[in-house]
Amino acid sequence: HVQLVESGGGSVQAGGSLRLSCQYSGTCVNSRYCMGWFRQASGKEPEALASISDVTAPRYAASVQGRFTISRSYDTRTLWLQMNSLRPEDTAMYYCAAAIYGRDRWWSANAYDYWGQGTQVTVS
Repeated sequence: HVQLVESGGGSVQAGGSLRLSCQYSGTCVNSRYCMGWFRQASGKEPEALASISDVTAPRYAASVQGRFTISRSYDTRTLWLQMNSLRPEDTAMYYCAAAIYGRDRWWSANAYDYWGQGTQVTVS
């Protein structure tokens, strides 16, 4: 099974930085996009931000490319999202997600099977 717990959210000024962490248990059974970060602004649908793979480069949404960086540690079972140059439009609840079997459709919430409870990011 897979369990995920996010942390690191908070309130920052525009231009600031935050690093989100996702502590996870369990493993993906293949090398595709097994883990990713999403966000959901109030009243909006979830938006894919980034996903990480063992066999290719991480993928990023255009809205965060160049500002956000996804990474992971296999030893500590941690997924991170480093967020720089934050903007007010980045305000949302941020979620980490994991798939039992990774797929190429990293941008689709339906590709993931497990979700954390979310951590709030507010940029003012």
